[in-house]
Amino acid sequence: MNFMRTAMLLAALTAIFMGVGYLVGGAGGMVFALVLAAGMNLFAYWNADKMVLRMNNAREVDGRTAPEYYALVRDLAGKAGLPMPKVYVIDSPQPNAFATGRNPENAAVAATTGLLRALSREEIAAVMAHELGHVKNRDTLTMTITATIAGAISMLANFALFFGGSSRDNNNPFGFVAVLVAAIVAPIAAMLVQMAVSRTREYSADRAAAEITGRPAWLASALAKIHNAARQVPNPAAERNPAMAHLFIINPLSGARMDNLFSTHPATENRIAALQAMEAEFGGGFSGYGHAPASPARAATPVSVPRVGRTGPAFDRPRGPWG
Repeated sequence: MNFMRTAMLLAALTAIFMGVGYLVGGAGGMVFALVLAAGMNLFAYWNADKMVLRMNNAREVDGRTAPEYYALVRDLAGKAGLPMPKVYVIDSPQPNAFATGRNPENAAVAATTGLLRALSREEIAAVMAHELGHVKNRDTLTMTITATIAGAISMLANFALFFGGSSRDNNNPFGFVAVLVAAIVAPIAAMLVQMAVSRTREYSADRAAAEITGRPAWLASALAKIHNAARQVPNPAAERNPAMAHLFIINPLSGARMDNLFSTHPATENRIAALQAMEAEFGGGFSGYGHAPASPARAATPVSVPRVGRTGPAFDRPRGPWG
């Protein structure tokens, strides 16, 4: 379902692109804008991981510098059938994490020091499994394609705004007013579709994490804690570069709490509800990360997670295994 939804959203972006190109009135200008946007995004595709890690001041760790954290990621990658990604730590008190890289062979996962201090081992495993789910689903590639088309739409819209209605030879049957409306509306529509693609991929990564660990409740609990903390603890790197907010497991910026058109992430309450439904589905059929198969009694146990949006500090004392 999520794959089909993503395909439909990409088709919608393509339709917007073709519509603006038609209004501009020239196939040559449309092709030029597409080639230029593709070139820009191709550069980002090969270098975005390095840029994002650098912007977050992430430092690479290994089995010597962070043995338990590194071993956890290695075990999860093996369970997911993925190559071992590069592992990074970000010095930030806000608990959060993200994955980057153009494919599973060139992937990297990063967790903040706040995440490693605030969450339990099971919750950290669920968060890193979510990031590996992004890697396994090749979400970076999907978002790159989306960014390419959205960038081409913005370029065509700018071209249409300045030149679309000024020439008698542009073959535009709707006039300058239609070009002006398209120049304003098309980039906004492209942005909304791009955000919708990002939200769809988060649900897929949540399910992948549940399948890797076998315990959706671990991720549900982690999401609630991260959500509560992200509203209280700032992430300066993300605030300086809000365009990378969609990479994190929870939006690191203040605001954007609702599951609306302008949010890069689904509402945390909706994600937790989906994971709670998966707990009953997976309870008796998956062994879980480092655990024996769940018994029927355990599968029927209600999932208990922190309440999203509660008052007070989200993590009053360090509880993580490596705090």
